[in-house]
Amino acid sequence: MIPGTGSGGIETVLIALVHALGQLEGPEDYVVVGPWQEPDWLKPYMGQNQRTARGPRMQAVKQALSPLKPLVRMARRTSAWISGSGESWPRLAKSNGFYEELGCQVIHFPYQHFILSELPSVFNPHDLQHVHYPQFFSPADLKWREVTYGAACRAANTVAVGSDWVKQDIINHYGIPAGKIQTIAWAPPTRAYSEPTEEILETVRRTYSLSGKFALYPAMTWEHKNHVRLLQALAVLRDKQGIEVDLVCTGHQTEFFSNIKKTMTNLQLDHHVRFLGMIPSEHLRAIYRLAQFVIFPSLFEAAGGPLMEAWAEGTPVACSAITSIPEQAANAALLFDPLSVAGIADALNKMATDAGIRETLAQRGFVRLKDFNWEKTAKAYRAVYRRAAGCVLDEEDRFMLGGGPD
Repeated sequence: MIPGTGSGGIETVLIALVHALGQLEGPEDYVVVGPWQEPDWLKPYMGQNQRTARGPRMQAVKQALSPLKPLVRMARRTSAWISGSGESWPRLAKSNGFYEELGCQVIHFPYQHFILSELPSVFNPHDLQHVHYPQFFSPADLKWREVTYGAACRAANTVAVGSDWVKQDIINHYGIPAGKIQTIAWAPPTRAYSEPTEEILETVRRTYSLSGKFALYPAMTWEHKNHVRLLQALAVLRDKQGIEVDLVCTGHQTEFFSNIKKTMTNLQLDHHVRFLGMIPSEHLRAIYRLAQFVIFPSLFEAAGGPLMEAWAEGTPVACSAITSIPEQAANAALLFDPLSVAGIADALNKMATDAGIRETLAQRGFVRLKDFNWEKTAKAYRAVYRRAAGCVLDEEDRFMLGGGPD
């Protein structure tokens, strides 16, 4: 993974997990394999028990050719059909010995790529969005995800997921035994970043002109993040009730952003909605803290990092009532139907006009946040690594593994 290239929440979660593992005491050493082009990008977050290794150069070539992936995938798929080989494309890549030579006992794939090797493995599929919203993916991407995720879940020693909702989804779709899947909740990804000082808060206010009240939506502009309905809800609130809410959006702008921009212009929201794109990590916590509330209308989430990030800064949250989000939010967020423009507008209205609701949700968020702790998350992953490596587990390891595989 190359930082700042559109990996979104997975990138911030990876930073936080590496940082948390680096704080643990114990005999373990960790090798963090970075991209060939930028192998040390995680170094600022690493501990004394961690070192970096440059990934295979071939992976760098693949990343450089990423704009051509759809054409390459189509060509390979057509070739397989013509040859009549009967092989299922795409196949899982196999290690050429690189990973085995690192001297590690276990390999962890914390994002949705998997390589077969002689090492016991841990795989994070994160979610099966392609199963629920196939319209958001190209035919080639659908095939790649379906074959890769299923094969990787079967090949891995442990499948790690962020919520019980995703665990059940994988069981239902791929038939993976429940005991092979370990639910390990993430904690606020931004906790690896520095606490915003008053000076930083003032700098962020001035840099992004955030002098007034605003709602925050931190998300890449993928179609499933539901920006279009959010904009429509803002327009409904303005036109039917005369309530204007300023919205600030952060995150990498994908190819779908042109559709969002067009909607914003057509609804005459240009003066009330701003897309800041990717912002420096040291500014992100400050923007959360400056926001009046966070609105999170996503159609699909495995584990909504923005909820925890908002709670960590004392910011109240309104969010979707679908997929894993209600499990995570519990009673610490105002839930709404993200498929209903009227429902989103109603949530915006309540959050913008009712200080009592905001205060109650902020207090509940603070309490709910106690269930999400990076030390606990890191210890759970360490227990998974120890089990995969065949190490003797101590009492804490067994507690962390709970109902996981034997």
